[in-house]
Amino acid sequence: MFNKSLVKTPIPEQDPKARAGNFSEVALGYTDEQAISEASRCIGCKHKPCVAGCPVEVDIPAFVLKLAAGDPAAAYEIIRSNNALPAMCGRVCPQETQCEVLCVRGKKGDPVAVGRLERYAADWAMARPRLEMAHAAPNGIKVAVIGSGPAGLTCAGELACMGYDVTIFEAFHKPGGVLVYGIPEFRLPKAIVTYEIDGLLAQGVKLASNCVIGRSMSVDELFSDGFRAVFIGSGAGLPTFMKIPGENFNGVYSANEFLTRINLMRAFAEDGDTPIMRARRVAVVGGGNVAMDAARCALRLPGVAHVTIVYRRSEREMPARIEEIHHAQEEGIDFQLLTNPVELLGDEKGWVSAMACVRMELSEPDDSGRRRPVPIQGSRFEIEADCVIMAIGSSPNPLIRQTTPDLQVNKWGCVVADEATGRTEKKGVYAGGDAVTGAATVILAMGAGRAAANSIHQDILAGLI
Repeated sequence: MFNKSLVKTPIPEQDPKARAGNFSEVALGYTDEQAISEASRCIGCKHKPCVAGCPVEVDIPAFVLKLAAGDPAAAYEIIRSNNALPAMCGRVCPQETQCEVLCVRGKKGDPVAVGRLERYAADWAMARPRLEMAHAAPNGIKVAVIGSGPAGLTCAGELACMGYDVTIFEAFHKPGGVLVYGIPEFRLPKAIVTYEIDGLLAQGVKLASNCVIGRSMSVDELFSDGFRAVFIGSGAGLPTFMKIPGENFNGVYSANEFLTRINLMRAFAEDGDTPIMRARRVAVVGGGNVAMDAARCALRLPGVAHVTIVYRRSEREMPARIEEIHHAQEEGIDFQLLTNPVELLGDEKGWVSAMACVRMELSEPDDSGRRRPVPIQGSRFEIEADCVIMAIGSSPNPLIRQTTPDLQVNKWGCVVADEATGRTEKKGVYAGGDAVTGAATVILAMGAGRAAANSIHQDILAGLI
């Protein structure tokens, strides 16, 4: 029965005061009844505008209408035919700016909650024996995938289904890339990442961990070892700093390091043996999802009394997901907007103690189309902080480009590749995800991995590599 409600079915969540003290997942997921109710809001548009907003082209109306009919198994199969990581995407994909923004129901109310429904279908499947995915017979052709983040996992999964002998080379001791070191447990439980990766390994994908391409071996050496093609999905893990005075004080972290210690190495746990600073007042610089993750992780550490997010534009311009901003505000994180750090201050022992800032106002739009923030004269003030986390962006690690001289990169150090196909100028080398675009979203990286896998398959069939 069609649900005429103009608002999304709310998703149950932990109470803000309770969740601010734990790392358990914030959103609890739909019940069967809630999923059917929300799915019944879909009108099954003939032209499927929402699909155009999905980087991996999931047939959204088809799976949603299966859920409305009470058939989550069929819904999951539809999702899984295009999306190798549905449980992850249902949690961290920015549906509100992609598929949902094109939903017809959104013209007179809320769009259909595509992400919540995708999560429901994936969680339903994970609670049951794993469904085997159809794949071609092995063809014996070896393909190397560098990096086990969303781009690499997707590329590997697609190629494995086509019959290729795929090996993923991962620099860390644990696969998952940003999914395990960057995104907190309360947004993406690591058991889900493990489940999805185990599914790829069950398809025959091999994993070589603790292997740094550019140090352990080069891209050209992979070809010498018999790999027909190489996909570079190594992400953007090199942190950016502001280059202001005081950034070398103790107690100043990049968001990459801070989140890696928290998420991958469990520094928050009592039995964790990875050190992390026990601060009282934490300041996080930045306005994206990484800044929200860092601030919300910091809030959950023992002894932390106050967390401040410092961002030079207004809330309207913040690139973070609205949901993540809302959750951070609910949990009591202080937002200092239209504020920009100019100096970090420290004590006589070399530890950061405060952040000197200036107030900003928005002027003319900059090259990105956003209004340019400019400082207000005489507005300098200080924010007390014994820990500062810089979350203002990152770029690709230079190792691969330094050891692959004929690989073209741009001025930001990103691999130059056709974003529609993943092809680079170097024969047999493909690239996608953050290694090409710089830091972006999980689903965009997945779309790039899928496109590159198709290009590799086409080029091998055509005898081009």
